Amino acid sequence: MTVSQMLNSVAVLFFCVCRVSSLDTFIAAVYEHAVILPDASPMPVSPEEALAVMNRNLDLLEGAVTSASKQGAHIIVTPEDGIYGFNFTRESIYPYLEDIPDPQVNWIPCNNPDRFGRTPVQQRLSCLAKDNSIYIVANIGDKKSCNSSDPQCPLDGRYQYNTDVVFDSKGKLVARYHKQNLFLNEDQFNAPKEPEVVTFNTTFGKFGIFTCFDILFHDPAVTLVRDSRVDTILFPTAWMNVLPHLSAIEFHSAWAMGMKVNFLASNLHYPLKKMTGSGIYAPDSPRAFHYDMKTEKGKLLLAQLDSHPQPTPVVNWTSYASGVKAHSMGNQEFTGIVFFDEFSFLELKGIGGNYTVCQRDLCCHLSYKMSEKRSDEVYALGAFDGLHTVEGSYYLQICTLLKCKTTDLHTCGDSVETASTRFEMFSLSGTFGTQYVFPEVLLSEIQLAPGEFQVSSDGRLFSLKPTSGPVLTVTLFGRLYEKDSAPNALSDLTTQALR
Repeated sequence: MTVSQMLNSVAVLFFCVCRVSSLDTFIAAVYEHAVILPDASPMPVSPEEALAVMNRNLDLLEGAVTSASKQGAHIIVTPEDGIYGFNFTRESIYPYLEDIPDPQVNWIPCNNPDRFGRTPVQQRLSCLAKDNSIYIVANIGDKKSCNSSDPQCPLDGRYQYNTDVVFDSKGKLVARYHKQNLFLNEDQFNAPKEPEVVTFNTTFGKFGIFTCFDILFHDPAVTLVRDSRVDTILFPTAWMNVLPHLSAIEFHSAWAMGMKVNFLASNLHYPLKKMTGSGIYAPDSPRAFHYDMKTEKGKLLLAQLDSHPQPTPVVNWTSYASGVKAHSMGNQEFTGIVFFDEFSFLELKGIGGNYTVCQRDLCCHLSYKMSEKRSDEVYALGAFDGLHTVEGSYYLQICTLLKCKTTDLHTCGDSVETASTRFEMFSLSGTFGTQYVFPEVLLSEIQLAPGEFQVSSDGRLFSLKPTSGPVLTVTLFGRLYEKDSAPNALSDLTTQALR
């Protein structure tokens, strides 16, 4: 055999091995965890007391991990705050934190737990992953010392980070992500100086990770998809549902569809704070989801996903809408408040029809037909084009068909969970000034509608069949990232709005 023939044989063998070791599909798991909270005292506890609370939560997570592994799962995602809970001060969270090294150190805590000091939580997570041959995604707290040579060093001499970690099926730490966009009550943590774009490769695809509030901002969320080209996003969250447009399963499934990636969302289960809603979402449709405000039990979800989702056509979100001739509706427009934003609305007065409503640069067009026009329910078409300033500051363009809470038009935009009206068909479009638009369809009792709608390349969100349940909202939720005045932080407008 010549050298050339030998090299060709090696190349073929290498290709075959890669093909065999690479999976076309994988089993994903997410666990909605009913978190056990520590005592509400603002005073710090001892490290031993903190570990006792975390081990109680880890006992529950261990049951979910073991069950997922036995059912063939390759990876499991657990929630933000799932190991120690929430409602901490900067001082009271400190005993719960560990020093989490950069994954480049090549560390399996299960085998060498004392290499980076006291790390019992990382050790236990690593052993769980290793013993069950599964990737584990968890959310814990990281601490990093600093001194006066760092002008941004906090007064207490340390950075504290809300941190996601990933351990592979051998127990090795393969990813660490520090949350960039902290929510209003996360004063116990620091944001990293620059957004971290964290990815890792597996035999079943390329993964990226970010946390909860990050999803509403460009960095690192959009960067992971557009620049790093990940196949699947891992999303630990402690999400408080806000209807009509920011319910967890509604918005997270829409983000997966809008960004054309798999999305594994694991939420806390804490109904007292409206926390529920987890799911396994593919770009074309949800594979599994869970929403439960009635019980106090956690929930494990599993589903199969493509390791590398197939590319879908690029959507021109203004193409169709820009060619629609708007019909004058006289002076029938009215305003309504949706999550503190003032929308322009039109009431849908017939069993079917074509409506247009505009606000600033955004015009929203709707064609629809109801199964029946009920006298006890009112639906409206709404448009919003502007800066949202409460619980975050970010620019939105939203077209929405929604059910009003009552027959009083002043309730259009209020939170509502039930409806009775089904739609035979709908088609919604808008003259969006952004390519980042997330299509939402939410049915009565906070249910999704897998396989019942589609997005066309010319920017229409339309039904494929009559809805399987009464409709709460059909929405195109657009984000104009380039107009955000203060990326990764709350603006002065937010502070003013909250006073």
